[in-house]
Amino acid sequence: MKTSIAAAALLLSLCGAMGARAQFPPGKQGSSNVHIVAHLPLGLNRTTADIELEQELSRPYAYVDRRLTPSGFDIINLKDPARAHVMYSWRIENPELHQGSGSLAPTYLKSRGRYYFFNGFQFAATGPDNDLGAIVFDVTGLPDTSKIREVARVRVPEAPGGFHETFSYKHSNGQALVFSTTSGGYAAVWDIDKVVSGDASRGLVGKVPVPETPGARSKNWHDFYAGYDPANKRDVLYAAGGGGYYVFDVSDLGEPKLLTTITGTAGVDWGHTFTPTPDGRYAIAETEFQYQPLRVFDLKPGLDGTVKNISRPIGAWTADWQDLAHNHEVRWPYVFVSGYEDGLYVFNMMDPTNPYTVGYYDTFDGPHAKGDDRPNSPYTWPIYQGAWGIDVRNVDGLIVISDEMTGFWAFKMDGFDGWNGHQWGMPNVSSAQDWDNGPDGGPKPGKVS
Repeated sequence: MKTSIAAAALLLSLCGAMGARAQFPPGKQGSSNVHIVAHLPLGLNRTTADIELEQELSRPYAYVDRRLTPSGFDIINLKDPARAHVMYSWRIENPELHQGSGSLAPTYLKSRGRYYFFNGFQFAATGPDNDLGAIVFDVTGLPDTSKIREVARVRVPEAPGGFHETFSYKHSNGQALVFSTTSGGYAAVWDIDKVVSGDASRGLVGKVPVPETPGARSKNWHDFYAGYDPANKRDVLYAAGGGGYYVFDVSDLGEPKLLTTITGTAGVDWGHTFTPTPDGRYAIAETEFQYQPLRVFDLKPGLDGTVKNISRPIGAWTADWQDLAHNHEVRWPYVFVSGYEDGLYVFNMMDPTNPYTVGYYDTFDGPHAKGDDRPNSPYTWPIYQGAWGIDVRNVDGLIVISDEMTGFWAFKMDGFDGWNGHQWGMPNVSSAQDWDNGPDGGPKPGKVS
């Protein structure tokens, strides 16, 4: 009861501090330190999903998933950001037969000198490809789009329903991996070299099961982050789903070890997105319901074995108490948020107990809470509209957003011209993988490799 009261008080204090939903006058929808680099409308409302940005300046490409019907993806060329353009579009064959959410989960990998776009799909059982999890494309030949080749289709017939989320990771053992959700109560781990070898099923090299949790809303995973822990020399998976959030040692892909859990948190019975700081000490956690802030958890007591489970956040942040922050990227001390109706927001979490906003731009042009309404659903569908996905390019600090209504956006924020964790006294660990140097991003600044 005390935990519930404390959480309610925290949320109410946030609500009072933020006030009513922001209404920006024309030309004032962004903070003065955030600047538009590019904007491309991409078509019908609700057809734009998640986004993935390549990290090398020599490969200035963003992949934007196009969901529903027709389902597929667009590749945006950012060589000259002021003249950004869709350079390539792909749509599934027989689009009218492929119903359901469709294209949702983009990620890319580099292995053995080749670049792969691994794209997750979710198609309905009423049509073909309900067992299709992903399609893999070799995109090494870009910018020559005629050289893009489909090289594999990943199917999981024992767990139909496709892959809702994917996350690519350079493992300390050298493997280029993708973690994907499934409907089977586990995360599937794919080795890209084996996936493209001619028999995609050979690529399944591990499974991470969802722990049994009393009162859990889901029996499956929703989202992942994988990162290297240089202090303990281990590969760590941060998984959201089930009844909350879970941390695993996945150094041995055949035997994942549960390190700690975050369950029993007041107001949370399901985890959506879970992203740690570069050192793995703190984590940002989202649950996908209106009025819910992003919570900040201190993982140290669980990782040290002081407690078996963590249930209380140490901080929280929201752009607008009436809305919901969606996906996010951590580049210490900043957290970059795609905030549905609030667009792009950036907050500083150097003091995890007191995060504060440092920049924003409202990419969403629609009215509040006028999205889909699905009677008798536990989800707050009307506010699931606007900025969906976000990514950050570490080499120069470019920020990209995919907005369901307004399309593709690219931004720069004053003072953020790139990110390397070592320059902040942190491991150089983020969602952006160093495919050539591996975990912890290779040599430290000032050192010769």
